[in-house]
Amino acid sequence: MVSPQAWTQVTGWVSSSYSGPEGGQCVQWAPGYAAEHGTVPVRDSKTPEGPALMVSPQAWAGLIGFARRSAV
Repeated sequence: MVSPQAWTQVTGWVSSSYSGPEGGQCVQWAPGYAAEHGTVPVRDSKTPEGPALMVSPQAWAGLIGFARRSAV
């Protein structure tokens, strides 16, 4: 189980490749944390001070797959 405050220790956030230089309306994730802990932190790029969702790698893969299939 992940601590409710685990996201406060996360570093190495990565922005979406669709996020322009100004940021925009994108999400960020922390691949280093995900690789080390097996939980993927996801946050709103407009609110980097938090909070963040902590999701399973399977849930993250599902979200990415959905986004790729969607005409957004």
